[in-house]
Amino acid sequence: MTAAIETDELTKDYKVGFWRPRPYRALDRLTLAVEPGEVFGFLGPNGAGKTTTLKLLMQLVFPTSGRAAILGQPVGDLEVRRRIGYLPENPYFYDNLTAEEVLTYFASLFGYSAADCRVRAGRLLDEVGLGAERRLQLRKYSKGMIQRVGIAQALVNDPDVIFLDEPMSGLDPLGRRDVRALILKLRDRGTTIFFSSHILSDAESLCSRVAIVAGGRLATIGRLQDMAGVEIHGWEVVMTGVAASLLATLGARGIRATSVAEGRYTFELPASARPEPFVAELSASGAALLSVSPLHTTLEEVFVQQVAKAGSARPGAL
Repeated sequence: MTAAIETDELTKDYKVGFWRPRPYRALDRLTLAVEPGEVFGFLGPNGAGKTTTLKLLMQLVFPTSGRAAILGQPVGDLEVRRRIGYLPENPYFYDNLTAEEVLTYFASLFGYSAADCRVRAGRLLDEVGLGAERRLQLRKYSKGMIQRVGIAQALVNDPDVIFLDEPMSGLDPLGRRDVRALILKLRDRGTTIFFSSHILSDAESLCSRVAIVAGGRLATIGRLQDMAGVEIHGWEVVMTGVAASLLATLGARGIRATSVAEGRYTFELPASARPEPFVAELSASGAALLSVSPLHTTLEEVFVQQVAKAGSARPGAL
């Protein structure tokens, strides 16, 4: 099966400095492949090379070396460009136009009829949650509302592959929820979604695979369950109504308790201890169970480890 997105030794150097410009490596030999129909997270701290990679894939800048392909064709192929959508990190539009006018204009660039352009604009604005505001000039929009228009713009041609650069930027919790639901809906249609982010919770809830870049280099790539691990190394039990007399007994058994509020505690159990007997024991003394959660390696922990490991190997100036 042909990869939806593929890079091979993709490298980008910039000239920095005024009097004696020197090359600075923003992206160093990036090699990865994204399968058709998957939601792929491209993660990294600020300045890691995420936006540079997206700009190279969109041919907004050109590589120093290496190559990239989308849908089996070199980036820049005209037929391929008709089948992709792109949301830049900071979308900007003609702010004297309304959201309806902007989307109708972008749809017209793909050759749709005037009637189809209006239908597409209305449908997409509904999907991103813009109601009566769609008839206001964009200069009156908040950053989050502009972000919603940018996402709608990226979908105006029903693309097969969508590139989203920090799609949750500027969105409130409701907006982030809507965008997550939209991404999953697109995935179910078979759309390939490549999005960069430093919001790890979004990647955990959306992605089948992620790549972590740091210092311009690929630090790790793989499935979330393999990367973060599914092996449980403990349990977190939260209970309320715990008698103070029990705490000393539990402490002597090596069970750590953390006070959350009066009578409410979080207990950490080792992986070897099943939580059911512990919960039954405390329940018998009058305590009430609030939650039981397995403890395992999180994506955040993997992210921090990989970024720290790559920190000393930053390509930087050449």
